[in-house]
Amino acid sequence: MKRLICALLLLAMLFSLSVPAFAADPNIDGGGGGMGQGTGQNSWTPGRDGVRITIVRDSDNTPVSVPIDLSNGTNSDMAVHFGKVSKITYRSGTGLTPHTSSYVCYKPSQAMPRIISSNGSSNIAAIRNYFCREGTIRDIANATGFDYDTLIGGSYKILLEPIAYFKYSNVMFAMTATEAALYNKQVGNGLRSKMVSLSHKNLPLSMFLETPDLGFPAWGGSTTQAQNDETIIANLGLGIIRFSAPDPEPPRESNVTYRCDTEVITAVTLSTGSQKTPDNPAYARFSINGRTYSHNSIYIPDGGSQLAWVKWRTPKEPGFITITVSSNCSVSSSEIVAQIVDLDKNPPPDPQANDRNDGFSIPAKPSKPNVISLTWGEWDCWWHEYWVWHSGSEDEDGWWEDCGWWEYAWLSYSATLTAEMQTKPDSKSPTASGKTMKSGYGLNANVSAQVRSSAPSSHITGAQNVVAYFPEFNYASYWRLLKRLNTGYSSTFEFQKNRYSTYGRPCHFSPVWFPDGRYTTYAECIDAWTPAGMLQINLTDDLTIRDSLFSDWHIRPIK
Repeated sequence: MKRLICALLLLAMLFSLSVPAFAADPNIDGGGGGMGQGTGQNSWTPGRDGVRITIVRDSDNTPVSVPIDLSNGTNSDMAVHFGKVSKITYRSGTGLTPHTSSYVCYKPSQAMPRIISSNGSSNIAAIRNYFCREGTIRDIANATGFDYDTLIGGSYKILLEPIAYFKYSNVMFAMTATEAALYNKQVGNGLRSKMVSLSHKNLPLSMFLETPDLGFPAWGGSTTQAQNDETIIANLGLGIIRFSAPDPEPPRESNVTYRCDTEVITAVTLSTGSQKTPDNPAYARFSINGRTYSHNSIYIPDGGSQLAWVKWRTPKEPGFITITVSSNCSVSSSEIVAQIVDLDKNPPPDPQANDRNDGFSIPAKPSKPNVISLTWGEWDCWWHEYWVWHSGSEDEDGWWEDCGWWEYAWLSYSATLTAEMQTKPDSKSPTASGKTMKSGYGLNANVSAQVRSSAPSSHITGAQNVVAYFPEFNYASYWRLLKRLNTGYSSTFEFQKNRYSTYGRPCHFSPVWFPDGRYTTYAECIDAWTPAGMLQINLTDDLTIRDSLFSDWHIRPIK
């Protein structure tokens, strides 16, 4: 699994597309944090935001439209703005020019979702959904004077830049994240000193790239901390909608992928040409994220090898961590680059009654290898006594001497993972019977997993994460990270509460257009770690779809 740095493909069967005429792929992610206390002269009202739109030719990354600004309000009170200049144009060397003329923006036919967070609650799923709707794409084409069919033909991309409307030094400004950083440099850090939570955190982090595109890099840094001007100008405050295959991915730089806030085991192999004993044991020290973890008292026979490992918990924020390893033996890897990914960033969008995908066919279930059993071991070592009598000379008594040697024995360990998943119609489905339900209603999933091992607790973890995928998204694009209900070697999981459910219950809504037949939920039970690697098991369970909720609308609401 890759950090949500990977492009999340929205295929034609997306909930967000009322007519599946094209495949729009959003290269957008977002973050943010809490806002500080504003003042009368320096303040921002949540909801006063917008997006600058520029159409860019893919072949040479050249803007081909005059940028336009979209906002839900008229923003006629803006006293200062900087015209309509894109991040690409600023990158080419164009300077920041203030304007005091009337500020003009377009109000879309359908209101935009919140763009800039005020409390760290990312609205990125709704933003992706909105800007991939056919209606939104047509609004953009009309406002820019660009032919719609040409726009979605695959040769062009849409550059998005979040805009904030706010008061600074008692003057109302309209700024993109790039303009805020450029302006802050002009005023000697004055903007950051007064408006840091907006200008250098929530505005630039409201959109950033998951994969490199248009000459801009992907963002792998913090999604909750304020950034400096140069970082914002180079990396943040942009998203891209594309209508062709993603740009080729750069080579992976990480050796291993972990999930956020997860207990993991990192291991290397130690080798030695001289025996390591209780008198002279081997060790391995792992420097991880500012802390040092040690595996000591390792015994290895002459010419032998053994795994050395440590158990640690990954950070709560995604990113990259470089792990360095030192030892008094030869080490298989002295440096490990770990990518920390957040799987809780891409839940499915809100299903709508008019979502359709007439060309949809039920996809085949994924077929991925299971790793349900792993073995490893460590050397034990003890002294084997062998006493030899030495006769003394005429002037010296004899004596016994221990001429023994070190004995070694291999201690073998193993661990196995078992798990099962059960899905069933949600209790709020009024006409469900057994494992048969109508499309459009919710379903529940419960997973139980157990790790069994002969090893000490320092060698293993229980299963810690379950990720569920669904047929309407071709078992890709969107997923749900299940909630872990208990810790230990026996774990249980269920869906997290669905934000789109009126009842706030843990469920997943099936699409209203899903054809009659088998609805298979696929899940990966992962993060059961051992020194030999990660145990994982892939699970499926079926429900039967028969008819649609439309026939039940006279009974009760679906949410």
